[in-house]
Amino acid sequence: MSFALSAGVTGLQAHQKMLDIAGHNLANINTTAFKASRIIFSELLAETVKKASQPTTSVGGTNPQQMGSGVGIAGISPNMAQGNIVNTGNPLDLALEGEGYFVVNDGEQDLYTRAGAFSVDADTYLVDPATGYRVQRIGSAGEADGFQIVGDSDVRVPYDVAMPARATTSMAVAGNLSADAVLDSPQAQKIGSNIVYTTSGGTMAAGATLIGDLDQFSPSVGAFTANITIEGYQPDGASFSHVYSIDETITMQNLVDELNSAACFDSATTGATASLVNGQIRVTDTQTGVSYTDLAFTNYADTSGTSTTLELPAYFEVLTVGGDEVKNVNITIFDSLGGKHAFSGAFVRTDTTNEWDFLLCSVSGDVETIDMDERRVNGIAFDTNGAFDNMAGTPEFRITWGYDPIAEQTIELDMGTAGKWDGLTQFSGNSTAVAKEQDGYESGKLSSVSVDAGGLLIGAFSNGIKKNLAVLQVALFQNPQGMENIGNGYYIPSANSGSAVATQALIGGAGTIRGGSLEKSNADVAGEFVNMIQAQSGFQANARTIKVANDILTELSNLIR
Repeated sequence: MSFALSAGVTGLQAHQKMLDIAGHNLANINTTAFKASRIIFSELLAETVKKASQPTTSVGGTNPQQMGSGVGIAGISPNMAQGNIVNTGNPLDLALEGEGYFVVNDGEQDLYTRAGAFSVDADTYLVDPATGYRVQRIGSAGEADGFQIVGDSDVRVPYDVAMPARATTSMAVAGNLSADAVLDSPQAQKIGSNIVYTTSGGTMAAGATLIGDLDQFSPSVGAFTANITIEGYQPDGASFSHVYSIDETITMQNLVDELNSAACFDSATTGATASLVNGQIRVTDTQTGVSYTDLAFTNYADTSGTSTTLELPAYFEVLTVGGDEVKNVNITIFDSLGGKHAFSGAFVRTDTTNEWDFLLCSVSGDVETIDMDERRVNGIAFDTNGAFDNMAGTPEFRITWGYDPIAEQTIELDMGTAGKWDGLTQFSGNSTAVAKEQDGYESGKLSSVSVDAGGLLIGAFSNGIKKNLAVLQVALFQNPQGMENIGNGYYIPSANSGSAVATQALIGGAGTIRGGSLEKSNADVAGEFVNMIQAQSGFQANARTIKVANDILTELSNLIR
């Protein structure tokens, strides 16, 4: 009789645990990434009333006689299967589709979770907002740009860090340069000073204006003498250098006449003529076609001791590119402070078969100097198949800005791979070449973040640039069911789970990270209702066992009354 009572008690206890687990699972039906548990029953050790006997030559063997003592709990194991993934629209809500756990740190140890409802705290760290534990990263992504701290695995989302500007160092051009097209009217080259000379506070200088009366001349003195160094190239590419001595009697027309002298440009012999148009010094070729006409005032030196200065043109803009076929291109470039500058250039087909030049025509902004020898890329050749052919030297331009007149900004021209058609080409038809991209940008602030399938945290900045901020760490375990649940959706390794293997999503068997999503609880309402019914039935059955045993004992007691 005692066996029935004790067995019934164990049944009550076991089914009470079963009901507790079902209740716990149902309570967490909406808990993010909750893992439901199940109970496993096992029979308790049976008492052997009579041992088995083996057969003899005359009688058969007998089976053992054993009486069970009830039921016990063999185990309570979590169901680590993935729950459903739902979209939330929050870019820092993350779900793991497949194997793996996010890693957070509580300041003392790493903890592991499937609940990826993260946010950024006041110190710009990516954290679990429920506990403040910091999300961990792996690798060196973001360190070179200063977004992450070397040696610190905590993930920072740098809303407080400005992205410094990047000066343009490369410009890519692509498209076709026509092998046979010509302009409707061949062009004569025309260049003009990048500044307009004025007098009397803004009136455009005329030919009769004295150089000493220009707004660009200072200080105002009665008498002075100075030398202006003039250098340039004539239309055929012949260079010249000349020093022009001036005094207080020299006018702008005198300067223009000097440019038209035999020392510089002489229309009768060189094919170019200087003029003053609306305060701008211009030089215009007298003949159409490819031209190398260029001009630079490289130095002004006062020789009278009056310390006068004259603002000289930083360079001469190419107003019209000379040639039979010209293709203009434009793009915005950036200086080291993030300043934007409109870059205008032109491809011009030369007199050499299958060969073009590229000319820097103008650049907006405070230009200090553009060296004449650093503004033209000569000899861009193409093979007979229309592919860009290699060229000697590095095709590049050099510009010096007013805010930093010492350092030159070098911009390399990327025209594609020699012998291939991945950049510039030369086929029949129209010229379609464009400047398609450059690598500079202005400064910016982080405006938004996203996470890709591999766990790469990507920052989008206000200047339109995207940068890799960090790679989220994912941990794998040999036996995930062996991990110890410490609450709040966190797990720690146990003696039977194996050590954590640090990796990232999509590597080493780790799953995919889904940004803007969360993993739901994997508890099944219908299944838990069935478990509750079974627990209730089992509890009732064991309670009835105890009641019947008690009734029998009562009857036994009544025999002696």
